[in-house]
Amino acid sequence: MSEEQKQPVFSIEKIYVKDLSLEIPHAPQIFMQRETPKVDVQLHNKGEMVEEGIYETVLTVTVTAKLSDDRTLFLVEAAQAGIFQIRDVPAEDMEPILGITCPNILFPYVREVISDLVSRAGFPPVLLNPVNFDLMYQQRLAEQEAAAATAH
Repeated sequence: MSEEQKQPVFSIEKIYVKDLSLEIPHAPQIFMQRETPKVDVQLHNKGEMVEEGIYETVLTVTVTAKLSDDRTLFLVEAAQAGIFQIRDVPAEDMEPILGITCPNILFPYVREVISDLVSRAGFPPVLLNPVNFDLMYQQRLAEQEAAAATAH
């Protein structure tokens, strides 16, 4: 087949939990609290080539619940990963695939892991709101461009 006839390939090879952590630093006393905690959610996503045509994307979500006196109720962090086969895709499309498409696929899995782990820890489940990875990607590009512009 010539280069022009090759069709792009995108397939999910494996989805797995790469890392999982739960901390309840003030247990068991913290379970006596009736105050509604402030919940902070942080997302981070990274994609890289594992071998030719095979990429890993890791979506890490950190959820911290704190009381008004700044005591931590719980801290949970889950790194949901996926191995994707991506071949015959133009180079300029790779970053958006790894930064938008792959995290969109991984998000429902990490959302379930977080909710399940928090519930198993004895707290009401945390249901993560949907995330616009396209917007996050565009914001990251704008930040990189602004940083590059100020560096010159």
